[in-house]
Amino acid sequence: MNAVAELPASVDAHPVLQRARQDARAEGLPYAGVVPPQDAWALVQAGLAQLVDVRTAEERKFVGQVPGSLHVAWATGTALTRNPRFVRELEARIGGKDPVALLLCRSGKRSAAAAEAAAAAGFTNVFNVGEGFEGELDAAQQRGHVNGWRRRALPWTQD
Repeated sequence: MNAVAELPASVDAHPVLQRARQDARAEGLPYAGVVPPQDAWALVQAGLAQLVDVRTAEERKFVGQVPGSLHVAWATGTALTRNPRFVRELEARIGGKDPVALLLCRSGKRSAAAAEAAAAAGFTNVFNVGEGFEGELDAAQQRGHVNGWRRRALPWTQD
């Protein structure tokens, strides 16, 4: 997926993004907000946002990935060492600090931290994709059974 060169003027008025911003303010989130997976996919399909997977390259390869998503790792390796170039790489991949970017990780926790770092660096339209790719842990401490991108039957592929 290429960077969205120019977003329609209506993107800020989109009800999903307005609701996410409103909820974020009410919850005191330091970034633009949280978007549910189904809404994230609809925004991407409409050309109103870019999906950025912040998981490791290994997770994308072995667990699966969303077709057309951009990749900017928040952390790398099995020790999940923080990527010190994350903000610069994100800006380069999405084409600036203003395009709408929807950050996706395994469960929504790393992508929330990445969204917070991006917002602190001046990004104005960075949202977290709630539930993440694999979702929350279930009673058996396994992912993929409660919620998440895959559980919601949204498009994904696996190597």
